[in-house]
Amino acid sequence: MSRGSLRRGTGACGKPSSRASKRFRASRKSPHNDNLRLVKNGARDTEEPGSHTRSATTRLYNREQFSFILRHSSLECDSLNAHMPHQQGQGPAQQGPQPLPGVDAIIAVGSGKGGVGKTTLSVNLAVALVKMGHKVGLLDADVYGPNVPLMLGVNDQPRMVGENRIEPLQAYGLKVISVGFLNPGDKPIIWRGPMLHQIIRQFLGLVEWGQLDYLIVDLPPGTGDIALSLVQTVPLTGAVVVSTPSDVSLQDARKAVEMFRQMKVDIVGVVENMSYFTCPHCQHEVDIFSRGGAEKMAHKFNVPFLGNIALDPEVRKSGDGGTPVVLEGENSPHAKSIYEFARNVVTRTTEIRANAPASVIQIQ
Repeated sequence: MSRGSLRRGTGACGKPSSRASKRFRASRKSPHNDNLRLVKNGARDTEEPGSHTRSATTRLYNREQFSFILRHSSLECDSLNAHMPHQQGQGPAQQGPQPLPGVDAIIAVGSGKGGVGKTTLSVNLAVALVKMGHKVGLLDADVYGPNVPLMLGVNDQPRMVGENRIEPLQAYGLKVISVGFLNPGDKPIIWRGPMLHQIIRQFLGLVEWGQLDYLIVDLPPGTGDIALSLVQTVPLTGAVVVSTPSDVSLQDARKAVEMFRQMKVDIVGVVENMSYFTCPHCQHEVDIFSRGGAEKMAHKFNVPFLGNIALDPEVRKSGDGGTPVVLEGENSPHAKSIYEFARNVVTRTTEIRANAPASVIQIQ
């Protein structure tokens, strides 16, 4: 994305000045913006990011133009309004998080540190829930590292349906959406906070999720903009924190737990990934990253411990190959601990929803 489209230059009421509009039009010609071209179907161009002004209708013709819809469409402040008629106003006037009709539980999967297997567990948790008979959606909110398409073996483009609505892709019984479908290949996404907020609102408000028992949201590592945007947009049922047993990982996992607590999000629990490695020759268990640290942290913070997941080469191979290991079934030695983790998530989510206010859990 070129710098011109991010510069300040707005006039009264947040509308771009003519000078800013010229810079925006120039930015669309940048060679670094070739996958985000504008589709015009009206008298004037779409406004700059952050504007709350409605623009000309933008329609989907190909992947590049679909990407532009998510970034600059006329619905960027109205997406949840269209999905939830009772909401009043736009932008700053929004009256707090609004439930997604038809979605019973929204579970965020986060971690303080990258590289702990968060996306691997998000994907396998979602597929395991499907195999257990639930209706499940998976939202890949890890904008900077959208690996869900690779792990599910899906690389198609979502279709537009109805009035600028997005139809999620299907994989192994999941409904799934990811920015990786819109920005394939090795091109990085270089977005500031406001754009990250918008993509989360778009994925929640414009996607036709339908009836779901669980919507799993794979968050990026850390305690930044996207987690905050998610909490501000929809009421989370709870959050799962993923950590390895090493002290380095646990130091940041504690920050993730505290972040969710400060944002008044229930903690579903902590799961210890890469807990141990079982030698395929002698069956001896080796504690490569130490062991038991996440369980100790969970007890210290008085949150549930959801289980230990082994460091298993088969889990890595299945993820790289687009066939999550849980497809092997509950009796597979490579998937057994992940199914136990999934059952613990179901049990804990049921407890949270049973204690939640009726206005949150009873969505018509």
